[in-house]
Amino acid sequence: MTATNPANPLNKPAIHGLYAITPNECDSGRLRDMVEASIAGGASVVQYRNKRANSKQRHDQSRLLLELCRRHRVPLIINDEVKLCLEIGADGVHIGATDGDLREVRAQLGQDRILGASCYNSLTLASKAQGEGADYIAFGACFPSATKPEALRAELSLFSRGQDVLHIPMVAIGGITLINARLAIDAGADALAVIGALFESGDVELTAREFSRLYQSAN
Repeated sequence: MTATNPANPLNKPAIHGLYAITPNECDSGRLRDMVEASIAGGASVVQYRNKRANSKQRHDQSRLLLELCRRHRVPLIINDEVKLCLEIGADGVHIGATDGDLREVRAQLGQDRILGASCYNSLTLASKAQGEGADYIAFGACFPSATKPEALRAELSLFSRGQDVLHIPMVAIGGITLINARLAIDAGADALAVIGALFESGDVELTAREFSRLYQSAN
């Protein structure tokens, strides 16, 4: 499995292991506590995503999480919003295929921030994203997803095929649970992006630790 991008010699954090994506949580204190628990359990990267919050709340929550992530030395990536990332000084942005031109986003971010791209079920799109400056790509939905029930399904074979043409990390997203996560890891996923199975569990820290152990046992 790929953990670094040799085309990018800058000292950016590797995208590997448990990639925690925040839920649509309006209570900022509760959100902070859940994210801190996920980091304590081994989450190696956090993406701030809240589709229900207004602009001010997204700004306030992302600042709160950035302070937390800085303290624990874990990168904070902002979903979709390049402007918000730059305003608060976050570590990077993750964008979808319709959320902006990757070359333009890379130019705005500079070379020192992380750029991730959703590539759904397309290896062609992933290769294009790599060529346009993405530091990692995400394939999904790998399994039926409660967060995005209408999402395109991505075959796990994309990860094994991707190892032949991609030199950046590949993230599995969509319906990832402790039951099926091993299938994605064995297929070649460098990281698991998890929302519901992590933050809706009864014990976020314990669940994060169990996800993280899957990678430890795979090495």
